[in-house]
Amino acid sequence: MKLLLRLKDWFVKRKKPLTNYERGKLAEREAALYLRRRGYRIIAQNLRLKSGEIDLIAVKGDLVVFVEVKARSSDEFGTPVESLLPRQQKRIRNAAEIFLSKRGWSERDRRFDLIAVDLDERGNVKRIEHIFNAF
Repeated sequence: MKLLLRLKDWFVKRKKPLTNYERGKLAEREAALYLRRRGYRIIAQNLRLKSGEIDLIAVKGDLVVFVEVKARSSDEFGTPVESLLPRQQKRIRNAAEIFLSKRGWSERDRRFDLIAVDLDERGNVKRIEHIFNAF
């Protein structure tokens, strides 16, 4: 946890704007913290499989939640849901099925959520929006 706080301090105290990569990593970290505070247990982050990548996988009770995280600074290029293309949704679903199968969880209930993290140019969180059953 101390490392996480130090990394956040580093992002916040920077003089230069964040790169897209840094913005994405910070958004994923904030989304994971957001879920933990709401009783979810994060079991995987940035899971990469041949069929696709899943940003966060969380469990709450018997429910497995696959989360796509979008870092936003504005809605200039559409809303977070609009930016999640059908092709990307299909890849996430395929990766989720492989993950569940490997764990022997094929029969478990699942949900596909989207968390949009609005950040300012220095990495401060302006707003977090959790969209349940986004796709």
